[in-house]
Amino acid sequence: MKKSIILTEQRNSATRVYDSELRSEIASLTEFLGDFTKEEYISSGIRDVEVIFSTWGMEHYTSEEIKRYFPRLEAVYYGAGSVQQFAREFLECGIRVHSSWAANAVPVAEYTVAQIILANKGFFGSSYRYKKEGHGRAWDHFQSFKGNYNAKIGIIGAGMIGKMVIERLKDYKLDVLVFDPFLSEEYIREHGVHMASLDEIFETCDVISNHLANNDDTAGMLCGKYFDKMLPNAVFINTGRGRQVVESDLVRALKDCPDRVAILDVTWPEPVPKGHEFYDMDNVILTPHIAGSMGLEVVRMGKYMIDEFKRYEAGEKCLYSVSLEMLKTMA
Repeated sequence: MKKSIILTEQRNSATRVYDSELRSEIASLTEFLGDFTKEEYISSGIRDVEVIFSTWGMEHYTSEEIKRYFPRLEAVYYGAGSVQQFAREFLECGIRVHSSWAANAVPVAEYTVAQIILANKGFFGSSYRYKKEGHGRAWDHFQSFKGNYNAKIGIIGAGMIGKMVIERLKDYKLDVLVFDPFLSEEYIREHGVHMASLDEIFETCDVISNHLANNDDTAGMLCGKYFDKMLPNAVFINTGRGRQVVESDLVRALKDCPDRVAILDVTWPEPVPKGHEFYDMDNVILTPHIAGSMGLEVVRMGKYMIDEFKRYEAGEKCLYSVSLEMLKTMA
């Protein structure tokens, strides 16, 4: 049996993602050596671990550290979403990396679709107007929205999460525009979406949702030249990454047209610094990075990785492998 460990700086996260039932399964499939932080593992003297299970809090290791401390390591099974923080060096050392991005994508897509449907009903603006200006003003504001029939939705980035959002929006009569240079013609035809530029999306869409890959190329990509083009009642949703947004430009666009709304589950930096203008703006909805897996949802991510391990050991096709090429476009 292969020797395995759970490796993360966040022991609480490891306990939640790999609950007692999943740990028993790991122990039945491998020689399980226990939980470690980076410091604990290095000081333990263990150097023959072959499989790492991890989740949020996976530390970055240099190539030299990987070769020194994990000379027999075959694979990392990451029970969470983005692997951008640590995966490259492991892959360059010939070690497989698998991620539960598909499991973590499910609640993000569910959250995003819920916000889109509410946004098309004028929910956010009507809610704060009712309390501040009364029923009549809130009702008038609500009447200016199209609802969820033939409204235009802009999806920026059609990776795993973006595609899940598109799939779930099929239940509604909506016109979906997508910005993603990597999206295939076959996918476009099969799903009835329309390829569009960022300019077209911001100029014409009632709701715009960001799902761009998280890398240096997308940092600051969503800026004033786009936000200034938003429709008067448009809603911008960000469940991607905060650094993709030039927040000072977003603030200005929201102030210029207070009927616009931003729903921000992520910011840059995160959390929002004290005194930031976001806190005083009625048309900004802030949530503390809740779109991803939470509560019992996180166990799904651990289960995905144990099932992935079993597939590999049985010689079956793995479903959630990560490659160096994929890191260019993954969130």
